[in-house]
Amino acid sequence: MFPDAKKLRIIMGNLNTHTYTSILENFEFQEAIRLISKISFHYTPKHASWLNMAEIEINVMDTQCTGRRIKDKNLLISETTAYQNHRNKNKCKINWNFSKENADEKLSKCYV
Repeated sequence: MFPDAKKLRIIMGNLNTHTYTSILENFEFQEAIRLISKISFHYTPKHASWLNMAEIEINVMDTQCTGRRIKDKNLLISETTAYQNHRNKNKCKINWNFSKENADEKLSKCYV
């Protein structure tokens, strides 16, 4: 997908399949080593993942826009741009219910 990239920095949750080992298990050894040399995993904290919001937004986009076969890159760009413009024009938001108080309670064990 990114053949000219020198390094891919991938931000993800802490799922146990998100490891270099899973790449070794699913690709031929030489290809796995080539891929691993281009990848840098960055994990979100298990106790306070902001990825939840990103995952919600991606799910909405998939439901409303990309959850079908899209024949080529130009159509994908056109469709996602129209989707983005619509969301921005209508000031669509995620109704996030996790408050500062929730965070304080959940993360209190992390405070010094």
